[in-house]
Amino acid sequence: MSILADPPLEAQIAALHAASQAQEAETFRYFGERAQKGDLSWDGLDADANRFMADKLVALEPLKAEFCHLLCRSLGARRVVEVGTSFGVSTLYLAAAVRANGGGAVIATEYEPAKAAQARANFAAAGLEAFIDLREGDLRETLKVIEGPVDFVLMDIWTEMARPALELIAPHLRPGALVVADNTAQFRHAYRHFFDYIADPGNGLRSLTLPFDGGLEVVIKL
Repeated sequence: MSILADPPLEAQIAALHAASQAQEAETFRYFGERAQKGDLSWDGLDADANRFMADKLVALEPLKAEFCHLLCRSLGARRVVEVGTSFGVSTLYLAAAVRANGGGAVIATEYEPAKAAQARANFAAAGLEAFIDLREGDLRETLKVIEGPVDFVLMDIWTEMARPALELIAPHLRPGALVVADNTAQFRHAYRHFFDYIADPGNGLRSLTLPFDGGLEVVIKL
């Protein structure tokens, strides 16, 4: 049996993953050339990099997305926060888990208006829009209000925004809640402020880097 047990949703997600993967060669080439020139910083993207990425799906890899779906099912997650929605591929996995758990909401965040519009279309096509609260704009504003305790968080965003997002979400994490962040081994230095926050004993967090491609951080609220 498949993870999602929903053939139409799985077909939609497969097509979105294929579109994302088709963009990868161009994305690797762009950032490789920028890195060779020495004008690229993982502490933040400049205007040209933001322009380049404006139409890129950058979907979370299928295995990681399935893992997050299963974690949400295991937790019985009813309130989920996703930091960095893009076209909403991973959001569909999360929303499907919330639906299967009896209902709730995925609070999703996306800065780019065009990506947010496409994400909404994808949510509607999947019939999952009722389980998703997509907030468009700067996450430092859109995540200021989070109603109710949070069970699960997925962070798939540029590293410079990881700590600001965690600082806003952490007060709402229930004991036992999980935060998953992507590519923390690959970009360990760029994530340093995020890890500094986790390491502060006063924040009540513990983390482990799992050996997925690029590293996948699993953080637990004690």
